[in-house]
Amino acid sequence: MSNEFTFNINSIRFDENYQPSDGTRLTTNFANLARGASRQENLRNTLRMIDNRFNSLAQWDNPNGDRYAVELEIISVEMSIASDAGGNVFPLIEILKPNILDKKTKERIEGIAGNNFSSYVRDYDFSVLLPEYNNNKSTFATPEDFGDLHGKLFQHFVNSDAYKAHLSKPPVICLSASSSKTYHRTENQHPVLGVEYQQNEFSSTDQYFEKMGMQVRYFMPPNSVAPLAFYFIGDLLDGYTNLELIATISTMETFQKIYRPEIYNANSVAGKVYQPSLKHRDYSLTQIVYDREERSQLAVRQGKFTETHFIKPYKKILDQWAANYAR
Repeated sequence: MSNEFTFNINSIRFDENYQPSDGTRLTTNFANLARGASRQENLRNTLRMIDNRFNSLAQWDNPNGDRYAVELEIISVEMSIASDAGGNVFPLIEILKPNILDKKTKERIEGIAGNNFSSYVRDYDFSVLLPEYNNNKSTFATPEDFGDLHGKLFQHFVNSDAYKAHLSKPPVICLSASSSKTYHRTENQHPVLGVEYQQNEFSSTDQYFEKMGMQVRYFMPPNSVAPLAFYFIGDLLDGYTNLELIATISTMETFQKIYRPEIYNANSVAGKVYQPSLKHRDYSLTQIVYDREERSQLAVRQGKFTETHFIKPYKKILDQWAANYAR
């Protein structure tokens, strides 16, 4: 069963001329920015914010704050099923990978894949399966096997020949801290990741990513206003260079400022004890148009697409593969 699923990776440049293809997940945040009348201005401003944030964190030998530029690739992952006589492929995952241009040395440095992680199966799990499971329940709960299939598919992809041929290091996925949890500042501080925060219990997202084989740590980078959640495999602090980490921070903090301004573009800095809130009103808006309501509606639509075209027709194959899966 180990060869039942295979992966194909495609990439496209994410720049101010980017236009989402027909196969792009519409809920993907970078696709949302690339639609509508403001699309090119949106993209240009987003990329400028990323470059500015990168240079503010990479201050050494960078007196004018313009030494580096970040070039982004959209990595699209398709999965094929060997026993499918029709030869269909399913669009499984999309992520961003930054590459760093050092304008002083003319060197291009590969960044860490994982930015803006999006997944069809995760849409199904959170937008279809979970609401149906909690329908008419008085207390919110998750099924015991919630996230099992997605986690095994993700680990299978990260350990695949296709991943190793295209990407040199394990992914780091950077997300917003959970608004349902409280975070406590620690004395631990990293020169790039910043001050570390800890929480008393895992969120449902933390548990979901744990099934993907990923640990989580929370850091608030220098001159940030709230901690970010970093999901990783292996060693976050020693497994990556400072420039690689800065590329992830500058990319994901920019996106968080755009679609979570209440938290990441707040006008006050997280204190020693911190609970993020999307109801916070003292924040600044970026000059970038983002439709958060549209994104949540599309997540449900694409979750149902996954149910119709992947979960239901391949249920027997998926169940058998997952039962026999060994990392």
